[in-house]
Amino acid sequence: MAGRRRQRRGPGGGRALLAAVLLCVCCRAAAERVRYAIAEELGRGSLVGPLARDLGLSADELPARKLQVASAGKKQLKYFTVDEENGNLYVNERLDREEMCGDSATCSVSFEALVHNPLNIFRVEVDIRDVNDNTPRFLREKFQLEINEFTSPGARFYLGMAEDPDVGSNSLQGYELEANGYFTVEVKEGQDGSKSAELVLRHSLDRESEPSLRLTLTALDGGDPPRSGTAQLWINVTDANDNPPVFAQDRYRVSLREDAPPGSIVLNVSASDADAGTNARITYGFGEMPAKVLQKFRVDALRGTISLQEELDFEDTRAFSLAVEATDGGGLVAHCKVEVEVLDVNDNAPEITILSLSSPVPEDAPVGTVVALLNVNDLDSGENGQVSCELSGEAALSLVASSGGSYKVVTASALDREQACEHRVTVVARDRGRPALRSSRELVLEVSDVNDNAPVFEEAAYSAYVAENNAAGALVLRVQARDADAGANGRVSYWLAGGSAGAAGAAPLVSVEARSGALYAQRSLDYERCREFAVAVRAQDGGSPARSSTATVRVFVLDRNDNAPRVLWPAAAAAAAGEAAGGAAAPFEVVPRSAEAGYLVAKVVAVDADAGRNAWLSYELVAASEPALFRVGLHSGEVRTARAVSERDAAKQRVVAVVKDHGQPALSATATLHVVLAESLQEALPELSERPAGAEAAAAAAAELQFYLVLALALLSALLVLSVALAVLARLRRAGPPAVLRCLGAQRFSLAGAAFPADFCEGTLPYSYNLCVAPPARAPPEAAWPPPPVPILSAEELLAGDACDKPSLSSSAVVGEVPPDRDVPQLGDQVEFSRRKAVCVRLLSHPSELPESKRRTSSARCLQRREEAAGAAVDREEREGARSAAAPPAAGRIEPFLPAWQDQRRAVCDRSRSEKPC
Repeated sequence: MAGRRRQRRGPGGGRALLAAVLLCVCCRAAAERVRYAIAEELGRGSLVGPLARDLGLSADELPARKLQVASAGKKQLKYFTVDEENGNLYVNERLDREEMCGDSATCSVSFEALVHNPLNIFRVEVDIRDVNDNTPRFLREKFQLEINEFTSPGARFYLGMAEDPDVGSNSLQGYELEANGYFTVEVKEGQDGSKSAELVLRHSLDRESEPSLRLTLTALDGGDPPRSGTAQLWINVTDANDNPPVFAQDRYRVSLREDAPPGSIVLNVSASDADAGTNARITYGFGEMPAKVLQKFRVDALRGTISLQEELDFEDTRAFSLAVEATDGGGLVAHCKVEVEVLDVNDNAPEITILSLSSPVPEDAPVGTVVALLNVNDLDSGENGQVSCELSGEAALSLVASSGGSYKVVTASALDREQACEHRVTVVARDRGRPALRSSRELVLEVSDVNDNAPVFEEAAYSAYVAENNAAGALVLRVQARDADAGANGRVSYWLAGGSAGAAGAAPLVSVEARSGALYAQRSLDYERCREFAVAVRAQDGGSPARSSTATVRVFVLDRNDNAPRVLWPAAAAAAAGEAAGGAAAPFEVVPRSAEAGYLVAKVVAVDADAGRNAWLSYELVAASEPALFRVGLHSGEVRTARAVSERDAAKQRVVAVVKDHGQPALSATATLHVVLAESLQEALPELSERPAGAEAAAAAAAELQFYLVLALALLSALLVLSVALAVLARLRRAGPPAVLRCLGAQRFSLAGAAFPADFCEGTLPYSYNLCVAPPARAPPEAAWPPPPVPILSAEELLAGDACDKPSLSSSAVVGEVPPDRDVPQLGDQVEFSRRKAVCVRLLSHPSELPESKRRTSSARCLQRREEAAGAAVDREEREGARSAAAPPAAGRIEPFLPAWQDQRRAVCDRSRSEKPC
């Protein structure tokens, strides 16, 4: 198992220290080195050492600190790995010291160990100890030597050097030669520590006794157990060539720049031979050398000039040792060494390796946060390999030098993603060579967003104008807030935060869409109920914790002309109820007949719930019983007389005014005013008891419809009517001349239902006149015979003779009744009754003709007679409805008017008895 050690460790491993002390220890650990020593040839997965424990990291910290191996070179990364669970350092690939370090006396692998949160770097070195895993090996398996028999004992013959990649005690230690009677082997150690074998002649040779020898040469190392390698020596004994070649120097030294082009002359070697002839002809060549060296150099066999065949690389091989041989014609060989030193040239630019990059980094990272680790390496040596590093670009980052050519990139100032979402800097490395070489590497650092910005509305307060009666769901306004953050931190949602009317008032009026910020009306707005309201809209981002801001939205409701004017006076409900009841309860105004033009009758009072032009009211007269009698103020609504009231004007007037607003379109309402022309309220009461003009118009319309029905029926019943008439005439002719013919005179008038005014006996008429009432409109014509002339009698005679008497209404001689069994004899009674009734009418119309005492008596008597006649007419009407419709129509029927007249008369008399007898 590999041993391990550390140069320096923090006190106590940093486990029991507080967070601040641990941070200082971690920062100081960047200058420390953790060193381990292991033997080569360990298999994959072999434990190197507890790296996490030696760095002061506990097992609980490992997941967060993310311990990993980093290095400037890829070769170092493949040798070792760190277990993420326990933090131990393991061998990742078989280690071969000879392959990794060559013949170097020491061999170590250096790399960086990175820890995060916070980011830091540690230097780790692993020494690779040599094991005796290589056997010494000769470059040639067989050596052939030709030695003259006259060679003197003590002569030395160079055999070369065996190779052993191991170092130290495991390297080549010596040589052994198979036992024989002529030669021994000696070890010749060079200045560089190399050991070569030399064959030494101990006794003279005799070609005749032993012409050749075969010996085994063994090379031994110092391992435990030792390893060895062998080579065969074939020695041929020849005739005498007693002078071997001799080099001018045993060792040559030369320096050569690594940028020397192929073909460059390295060195000229020369050797001399004291012999003559062919024994003095010398040829040059290389002895046993590695193939790599033979590829780099060549030697001229005749001149001994050594030249370069391939380019040199100082970083690959810094020196070469060449074994040169000089052989004469007799086969004697001389050896020398040529040491070629390769001079470094600044041909390698610095290499920048990004060991770790923490990107993105949050924008709230404190100043001095390590965001990247770099390693800068230059393969050149000396000043050519000395590197300086700097940052070019933005000033938000700075470079801090660490140990072993490592650098930290830290934040130099506070970061703000909203101003710069990324930082691009260039790491520039320069060496000190001449000319200096430089290299650069761009470093891109992204800044991650932190929710440090609240949403900002485009306006602090919004105003919206919405016309009333809008549709539910109509768009009111769209608010917008912007958040400078990104992602969820910049995603804005909108909410209602409250309003001027509270949660129960303004909030239900509008709603806001969470994503778009659009405010929609929840229901139709009414200007008359709510003219304006305010709501607070909150914009909130999606960060954690969330940030928000609020804006006020004031909504103004615009008025529309959706309310018609409302008449306060005269009250429309009271007027409608009065008209429905026959005009008895309708409100009225009393205007004296003496009123002049401009007399204020009444004032129409109206209001409009709208505002502005929609509430401006104007008044117009649209209908009146006497349009020229009244006028209405355009803006005041005052109803005034347009002219003086005359006696010809009807006592009861109806005025209809319209009230309009100025909206588009304009809305209106009507006001109906009933006016009674009378000097006092007492005079106005009889007018109020009359049938209203509206009832007369309705009766006229109904009569018109009846006319068309009767006209249609008349065509169908013409034959029937004609037949009945002929039958009546025939019967009259058989009975003789009727008495009615004897009554024919110059006067002719209709007896069809004379109607009397309701107040003819009140004495309220301004002057006396004869009144004739026509039968109802469109009544079918009745055949009536004119009565005989009425004698002119004085009032006293009429009253004394019971002028207002008439036949009993219970008999069959009632006015207009035709008895079924009697026709002509009852006609005289009917005429007599008509005469008396006419007299009563005259007396009542001209009461001044009678004395005061008789006037009262006659008036009361006439009134009593009329009431009795009215009652009898009602009984007769009931009997008449049960009879057949084929009877000829009676002339002068008064029955349709009597019930109404009786009711009106009784009411008037009751009111007037307190003043005077009726």
